[in-house]
Amino acid sequence: MKQMFFGFILAVQFLTRIPLSFECPWTKQTSRWALRSYPFVGALLGSIITIILYIFQFYLPIPIMTLLIVSLWVYLTGGLHLDGWMDVADAVGSNAPLERKWEIMKDPHVGSFGIISLLFLLAWKSLLIYSLIESGFPLYSILFIMAFSRLGAVVLMIYLPTAKQHGLAWEWKKNVNRLDSLYAVIPVCVLLFFFHDFLYLLPAYLVFIGLFGAWIKHTFKGTNGDLLGTAIEGGELWGLVITWMYISFVMG
Repeated sequence: MKQMFFGFILAVQFLTRIPLSFECPWTKQTSRWALRSYPFVGALLGSIITIILYIFQFYLPIPIMTLLIVSLWVYLTGGLHLDGWMDVADAVGSNAPLERKWEIMKDPHVGSFGIISLLFLLAWKSLLIYSLIESGFPLYSILFIMAFSRLGAVVLMIYLPTAKQHGLAWEWKKNVNRLDSLYAVIPVCVLLFFFHDFLYLLPAYLVFIGLFGAWIKHTFKGTNGDLLGTAIEGGELWGLVITWMYISFVMG
């Protein structure tokens, strides 16, 4: 139980800006439990955002609510995954050979492709969140989207090779195996058991993980931290798009 607790705290400290001044040991077991906790941390972040939504939805106009949610979304994650999104956009936009792409991703400076991709990502997220609030669809759908997106990153980390045997992704991957992906699925399965209305997200994310994983293997031959961060950001956008389609074409 202690290893599981330490792992959860490590995951919260790594994936969020939630202030937890608690020193946890980094061991094989705690790092495995941290990775297993990714979807649960996503659900936690989604719960915080959902609570804010429910508190202020009757007091603020929808455009202000949308900006508040997007701002909180970025703040809670510390922009960690957005940084990866921009690095990958710069690398892909360069049309350079593979080794040069890796160099671009490691460059701390952000290029024009990264900035443009960030603007479009936040614009699309804002528009889709606005539509979600306006539709009256259960706002806690965000909780499921954030949990599924982090589960997708876990699956990609475990089942795809890392491009280099060093770096953050390698440090996480070297202590885990395929059994850990089953542990990571448990929080999502529990949520879906109690909230059947969101089962539509399950096949949608299976498609996303398959397509994004195939793209990583074709384009980069393996993963790294930036690509996994991009999987989370892309997964969140995917979940919002699928939810909008579900509301518009299935429920509408």
